[in-house]
Amino acid sequence: KNMAEAVTDETTGEKFIPASQRPDGTWRKARRVKQGYVPQEEVPVYESKGTQWMKSKPTLPPGFHPEPEEELKQTSEEDKYAGMSKAAKKNAKRKEKKKQQHQADGAVDPITQGLQEVNISNQSQQGNMNNGQSQDSSADPSKKLKNLKKKIRQIEELEAKIDSGEIPKPDKTQLEKIKRKPEILNEIRQLEKESGL
Repeated sequence: KNMAEAVTDETTGEKFIPASQRPDGTWRKARRVKQGYVPQEEVPVYESKGTQWMKSKPTLPPGFHPEPEEELKQTSEEDKYAGMSKAAKKNAKRKEKKKQQHQADGAVDPITQGLQEVNISNQSQQGNMNNGQSQDSSADPSKKLKNLKKKIRQIEELEAKIDSGEIPKPDKTQLEKIKRKPEILNEIRQLEKESGL
């Protein structure tokens, strides 16, 4: 059924492609071919000079001669990924790297990982609460003083709104803020003493 195979006629000595049947059932005529005819399947695929040069270029840096074991590894990797698309090769390599990392790390079990996350979140909540009360002593005293005065202003505004009836029922956080007024005033006094203002 392969129509590309040229046959030589014994009587005339000419080459021709014999008649063949198409998939739909119709017949092709026999065709004569010239002396240097090469069937389409056997014609080599055209490669530009650039692609030929890229193929002839070594994959390793100049002067590097891999040991036989490394060569075997490279060929086995190529065999492993043969017939895969670029994306499939990438994904397969990623999966292998993940497996190797898990084996190297000893695969921390999810319970200990969960505990670590809980501890971290508790610490961050405590840190946030501390930041609300007072900032680091290493911070610039003038900035700290400015922030504390701002908090006092906000507390006084809140008290004024509650007294005027703008806020009929203050919520828990607002009440806590008002309760902290004496502490903040103390801190302001201490900072003013320390900085000599």
